[in-house]
Amino acid sequence: MRTTSIISFLFLLGLSVYLMSFSTGCANIIPPSGGPRDSLPPRLLNATPKDSTLNFRGDRIVFNFDEYIDDPQDISNNILFTPLFEINPEISVRSRTVTVRFRDSLEANTTYILNFGNALRDINESNVIKNFVYTFSTGPALDSLTFSGKVDLAETGKTDSTLIIILHRNLEDSAVVKERPVYVSRVDAAGNFRFQNLPKDTFAIYALGNAGTVRRYQNPTQQFFAFSNEPVITGVTRDVTLHAYRVPPPVTTSQPTAQVRNNNPNERRLRFTTTPASGSLDLESDFVMTFPSPLRTFDSTLVSLSTDSSFTPVRYTVRLDSSRTALNFRSQWKEGTEYNLILGKDFAEDSAGRKLLKTDTLNFTTKKLSDYGQLRIRIRNLDTARKPVLQFLQGDRVVFSTSIKTGVFVSNRFNPGEYDLRILYDTNENGQWDPGQFFGTKRQPELTQPISRQLNVKPNFENEFDLSL
Repeated sequence: MRTTSIISFLFLLGLSVYLMSFSTGCANIIPPSGGPRDSLPPRLLNATPKDSTLNFRGDRIVFNFDEYIDDPQDISNNILFTPLFEINPEISVRSRTVTVRFRDSLEANTTYILNFGNALRDINESNVIKNFVYTFSTGPALDSLTFSGKVDLAETGKTDSTLIIILHRNLEDSAVVKERPVYVSRVDAAGNFRFQNLPKDTFAIYALGNAGTVRRYQNPTQQFFAFSNEPVITGVTRDVTLHAYRVPPPVTTSQPTAQVRNNNPNERRLRFTTTPASGSLDLESDFVMTFPSPLRTFDSTLVSLSTDSSFTPVRYTVRLDSSRTALNFRSQWKEGTEYNLILGKDFAEDSAGRKLLKTDTLNFTTKKLSDYGQLRIRIRNLDTARKPVLQFLQGDRVVFSTSIKTGVFVSNRFNPGEYDLRILYDTNENGQWDPGQFFGTKRQPELTQPISRQLNVKPNFENEFDLSL
C-alpha cells in the first residue's frame, strides 16, 4: 500500500508540473495589475547582425526587445523596404523577438533600409517604437546620399500623409504605369519626405495616392499623382517640391431619348424642383427649375414673370442648359420683392411626353439688402502677375470666387456666414482650377494657396478684414 501511495503521489506531481508548463506556454500575456501605467515603448536590446552591417550575406535579421511585441496581422503592410523587393520579406513576431526573413535575392553592393515606421509596439499598452529604421549593405560601404522635399495637393494647398514618393531609374513616362519603383518614401503630416542612403544615380520622381502594394499610377481619376519636370540627380538635387492632383472624371450630359409615353394618368404630369426650394432668392442668383428627365420641347412665349399681387410684367432672360434638364431665369431682382412665375400648360414637354395638366404659378421672394453683409478684404503680398482668384469655401465646396487685380475685394451684397479662403493662381484665366497633364504636354497643375484665417461675415454690417499671404 505504501508503495502504491508513493507511485500515485509521484504521478500526480508529474502531471501537475506538465499541466503548469503547458498552460504557461499557451496562456495570453496579461500585464500585472496596479502600479503606474507603462508609457515607454519597447527598447531594442540587440540585432543580429547589428545595424549598419556591411557585406551582408545572410537570409534573415533578428531583433530582440526588452518587452513582448504585438503581432498585428497587417504588420508586413506597414513596413517599408527599400530598394523594393520583388517578393516582400516575411515578418514573424514571437514573444520579444521580431524576425525578418528574405524570400528574394539581394542585389550586390546595395544599401537596404528596413523602415518599420510605427509598426512595432508592445503587447500590453501598445506603446509604439516610432520611426524604427535598420540599415545594412551587401557591399563594403553604405550609400550615403540624401535629398528631401515637400508635396501638397495642388487644388487645395493642403497636405496628405497617405501619399508616397517613389523613385524610378527608368526615366521613360511609361515606367510609372508599368514598372515597380526602386525606392519609396513616406510623407509626414506636413507633407515632407526624405530619402536617405541613396547611391549616386539619376531618378524620375513621382508622388502617388492609393498606391496599394503595386505602387503604380493606374487610375488618374481616383489616384493623386505628382511629377517633376526634371529628374533627381543624387548628390546634386537637394530639395524637390511636388504638387499632386487628380484628374476630374469626364462630365457626361444626358441627351433626350425617345421613350414610351406612360398612359398612367398619375404619371402624366410634368414634375420639377426649384432652387431655392424654400426661403428667399439671392439677388445675385438665378431662379432655377430642374427636371428629372430632359425636356423635349420648351416654349418661352408661354412663360411670364411678374411682381406681387398686381402682376406687373418683369423683363427677364431664360436659358435651357446643355443637358436640357434645367431652366435658369435671370432678372434685375429687386430686394424683398415677391415674384410670380406663370407657366402655361404647354410651356414644356419632357422626353417621356409629360406636360403640366394646367397652368401653374410659382411664387418666390427675394432677399432684403439687410440680409447681406458689406465686405471689404485687403490682401497683402499678393502676386497679381500670377492671375489670382479669391475663392470662398464652406466645407470643401467653393461657394464664390472672383478674380482680383489690386489686392482688394469689395462687395456690398455678400451672403453672411463663415468662410475659409484660398487663392487660386489661374494660369489660363478660365476662372477655375485645372489639373496637370503628365503624358505628352508635361503641364503642371494650377496651384492654390490657403489663407489661414477664417472669415465670419455678419449681415447688415460693414465687415473689413486685412489678410497677409
